[in-house]
Amino acid sequence: MPTAYLIVKWLHVGCAVLSIAGFAARGALMLAGSPLLGARLVRVAPHVIDTVLLASALWLAGTIGQYPFTHNWLTAKLAALLAYIVLGSIALKRGRTPRRRAAALVGALAAAGYIVAVALARDARGPLTWLTG
Repeated sequence: MPTAYLIVKWLHVGCAVLSIAGFAARGALMLAGSPLLGARLVRVAPHVIDTVLLASALWLAGTIGQYPFTHNWLTAKLAALLAYIVLGSIALKRGRTPRRRAAALVGALAAAGYIVAVALARDARGPLTWLTG
């Protein structure tokens, strides 16, 4: 593998870890009713991390020549990403009750877990690939 590919791949993986961990931390702050959720760093950092994550994803897709709607595992990741975004928005902003926010938080984290499993397996079945061999 060319060095540039490996650097961008690990940048993408690192940003994914930071993005999911940051989302989980913001979810915990939301559940606790913490005023830290309004801190500038907590509001800005996710946008920077997610922008780098998306840019590296697009670069990697172009480099390996695999695209959503052509390769089912990338289509599954894209669909799960949309679910993660919607559920994350409900969890952190749009949920009207703490119970709805908590449920959306769990759903968003499950979607993130599915995205990671699909990426590792390069298969839309995600975690099922480990069960079925």
